[in-house]
Amino acid sequence: MNGEPRGARLRDPAGPFATLLHRLRQRAREEDVLGRLWLRDDTLFGPAGRPEVADRMGWLGSPAAMRTQTRDLLGFAAACAGDGLNRAVVLGIGGSSLAPQVFAYSFASNGLAVEVLDSSDGDALAATSAEGALVVTSSKSGGTTETRSQLEYFWKRHHDPARFVVITDPGSELEALARERGFRRTFRNDPEIGGRYSALSYFGLVPAALHGADLDALLDFDEHEAARAGLDLGLTWAAHALAGRDKLILRLSAAIATVGLWLEQLIAESLGKEGRGILPVADAPPGAEDGPDRQTFDAAAHGFAAPEDLGRLFFTTEVATAVAGWALEVNPFDQPDVQATKDAIKGILDDLPLRDEGEAGDEDLRALLDAQPPDYLALLAFVAPSPAVDEAAQTLRELLQERTGCATTFGYGPRYMHSTGQLHKGGPPTGRFLQLVHEADQDRDIPGRDFSFETLKSAQALGDLRTLRERGKPAERLRLAGEDAAAALRRLTDRIQRLL
Repeated sequence: MNGEPRGARLRDPAGPFATLLHRLRQRAREEDVLGRLWLRDDTLFGPAGRPEVADRMGWLGSPAAMRTQTRDLLGFAAACAGDGLNRAVVLGIGGSSLAPQVFAYSFASNGLAVEVLDSSDGDALAATSAEGALVVTSSKSGGTTETRSQLEYFWKRHHDPARFVVITDPGSELEALARERGFRRTFRNDPEIGGRYSALSYFGLVPAALHGADLDALLDFDEHEAARAGLDLGLTWAAHALAGRDKLILRLSAAIATVGLWLEQLIAESLGKEGRGILPVADAPPGAEDGPDRQTFDAAAHGFAAPEDLGRLFFTTEVATAVAGWALEVNPFDQPDVQATKDAIKGILDDLPLRDEGEAGDEDLRALLDAQPPDYLALLAFVAPSPAVDEAAQTLRELLQERTGCATTFGYGPRYMHSTGQLHKGGPPTGRFLQLVHEADQDRDIPGRDFSFETLKSAQALGDLRTLRERGKPAERLRLAGEDAAAALRRLTDRIQRLL
């Protein structure tokens, strides 16, 4: 179990929080944080000219810019439907995929029903059909391994450029590829918008328009009013974190429940670095707020409950996250620890065949799960996403929360690696990680590569595990045996119940 020193400051958090919030508000006024943010003053976050600061504030102008594009986007969606397309498959990961997922789940389809593929799992790929679909490849850099591999897979099977669309930054290799192959259209996004701040840019709103979401309603809010609300929210989050409550429980109405996935990336990847950060906890089991290291964001209490509120929610929480970065003295626009995992994965793929790391035994599991707040327990699942797996993971989270009192999270790989993975490696040293890997029943070759999607998935899991361990993080690995990943996860829950 953990000793007293690390959790000692949690004993009486109320007093420090009130004092810290008062000081932060006073500092924010004195330093004109909101005014300087509007002016895109990069010295708000450190010395002038730092990479990924001054060139990452384009999101502040996204709502105004996209209001001028709604007619074009809706016309594009109507033209696609008029050509007989009835679905859209979005290929992306992280900032390119999470907002489209939120729109697809939050709005009833009134156009091309949007499906998002952000997995390397062979079964997930096999279950995704592009028949009758527009294939939307979404990548800021244009070179993301998962996304480019998926694009080549679908291009080999559906060699029709009129059914392919690209969303990317100007000048990317993906833009050049789309031009070479004559794709239907390329949407060139503002290059000064980072991936996790891109929900209200082409990355989010092209899929939203295709799905039939009400773009005018999404963009019908006052940015300055939303920014003022974001300022207070960000200062509150930061004051709680500085007082020891650095786990943010996300409570969301059923109508917008999937926005938790987007908030996870925004908050964790923006703030989890330099040993600091705030851990967002989506889909938290009942009672999760009760821990001594917790704070809560109740979206409905802030006026965010319906799908039409999502645009204002996105912008408000983007401001809140930037402000919290200022208060915690971290750059909210970079992701310095993500590259280490990418490098590890590349090294593994360059040195095939894979060499396994082995599995955790009962004693390893006991040691990993012998935790108490302010520790948190993260389940990292390299399996095909499904409602059944979600349900089984939730049952395991409830058990772990009950037995340890710790906050718990669950993420699908490789999605979480582009989201909470930054905080896992660069944030507070309180995480304990259990990686779960399931071998897909179906595998698919990647055109132009000498490895398959399952090999890629295995390399991603292995690279992330090694990076966590190299950083001194408690991390164990288990295989989920059998064809049914959800059933295997339920068996693991029974095993852990006996161990604890």
